[in-house]
Amino acid sequence: MPPSADLIVENASILTMDPDTPRAEAIAIKGGEIIAIADRATVLEHKGPGTRVIDAGRGSVVPGLIEAHMHLFAGAAELDHLQLMGIHGFDALCDAVRSYAAKRPDLSILQAQGADYTILSATERVSRHHLDRILPDRPFVMAAPDHHTMWANTKALELAGLLRGKRLGPGNEIVIGDDGLASGELREGEAFGPLIALAGEDRVRLGLATGGEPDPKPTPAEQASDRAIMRRGLEWCARHGITSIQNMDGNLHQLELLSEIEAEGGLLCRVQVPFHYKNFMTLDMLDKASVMAERYDGEWLSSGMVKVFYDGVLDSWTAVMVEPYADRPDWVGEPLFTPQQFIDLAVAVDRRGLQMAVHSIGDGAVRAVLDGYDAAQKANGRRDSRHRVEHIEVVTAADVPRFAKLGVIASMQPPHPPGSMGLPLEPTVSRIGPARWPLSYAWRTLKNAGARVVFASDWPVSPIDPMLGIQAAMLRKPWADGDPDQSFSLHESLGGYTVEGAYAEFMEHRKGRLKSGFMADLVVLSGDIEATAPEALHTVRPVTTICGGKITYQA
Repeated sequence: MPPSADLIVENASILTMDPDTPRAEAIAIKGGEIIAIADRATVLEHKGPGTRVIDAGRGSVVPGLIEAHMHLFAGAAELDHLQLMGIHGFDALCDAVRSYAAKRPDLSILQAQGADYTILSATERVSRHHLDRILPDRPFVMAAPDHHTMWANTKALELAGLLRGKRLGPGNEIVIGDDGLASGELREGEAFGPLIALAGEDRVRLGLATGGEPDPKPTPAEQASDRAIMRRGLEWCARHGITSIQNMDGNLHQLELLSEIEAEGGLLCRVQVPFHYKNFMTLDMLDKASVMAERYDGEWLSSGMVKVFYDGVLDSWTAVMVEPYADRPDWVGEPLFTPQQFIDLAVAVDRRGLQMAVHSIGDGAVRAVLDGYDAAQKANGRRDSRHRVEHIEVVTAADVPRFAKLGVIASMQPPHPPGSMGLPLEPTVSRIGPARWPLSYAWRTLKNAGARVVFASDWPVSPIDPMLGIQAAMLRKPWADGDPDQSFSLHESLGGYTVEGAYAEFMEHRKGRLKSGFMADLVVLSGDIEATAPEALHTVRPVTTICGGKITYQA
């Protein structure tokens, strides 16, 4: 007798992502693993008296979606902030902010997310004076979608001690107005960190801001509050079909919270949390990264990665370019490390056998990071390191083939190109300039050159929904006639969220595909994605998410 399954999903159009058996009708799960995936009759042989059966209604079933770049803790906290995506013009902004403020009379500081750089107009930059007209008597801050710029009203700037400016490290700026006071625009985390601390969300952002631990240690009540925030984030992920998360900021506090949730049986997704190395640290601090990797090495909770920022973003001119910005011809951006500092870091991380993931948006940053990986390979010998470059919004032709040559993963985000998913073209496309457009967000170019391209949302920078990401990858259009088509097919896009995500965390032998012996991580969708026009893909929703054989979300 075949073993009796815990769970069977039948009447499905299964896309296994396994080239040996690309399609199936049903799948049987036992003890958190797939024990059979085949035609319906074969799989139903595993049906016993205690087997739960889910009818997929001929909808697609795909491997559990792997979010290869996101910020779980901060994203979860922001679910309660005012969301400004799609809001344009002063009047609409005013209505949204005042309405939100009226419903939250007790908040010490009001926070909003997703404010386009052109939220007022294509030409008018936001200042504290605009925000003062909306809300003069309560501290208010709003963040750009990329989370690299914030705008604050005068009340908030005064409260945080920023109105008269402040000395900051490289790549960070409090923009000063003609009156010698802060204009309200704050570029990069050091500039706006004090405002987040005022909101009482500094623990949430520690893994991003400093890579350090809460000091003082959280009280039991604070620890419980942080756990509740983290649980909210995990539920949001499961609701969107996500079964694995590669977090892109981290500290021990996040791992401890997730470990406590796991002990309570509430871990809805598998999570990898890195050590975040900042430019004010010294190389001996990598000892902590090694400790995190040794202590957390399970299939549900792991570390083993070092996350680094090399530059900022295009829209605030903080990304590092090879040639000057098209709209600022005397400026290439300021790196967060010197090239030699980064080489020393890459060699040290690689020597420890750890993986490295580096935020590199401008082509100058991408080049410097590849140089670091190249130096690490020469110093330590070649190994299967799978170091990663995160974002790669612009790359040079000379650097494209280096990804495959060095075995480096291109970690990219389909929702990010201007013009995709409702993002405005300006100011980004003018910053980049037409000469660099052919090699901007160049997924197809990199893939064709042999790079492993992994997809993600960078939530909360972009909406978390992988179906929107897959749609954006398929619908991508060049900005000018004659520029290369960078779009992906359905199977390539889905692969970016499954097979490639598993490869990026050295788990391609256990997940990313649906096959016997693999983890039972899968998603039942509301329709057949192969029969759905790309323009309508966003209407196909996760109906059931299964992670490790457990149902983690059901519509």
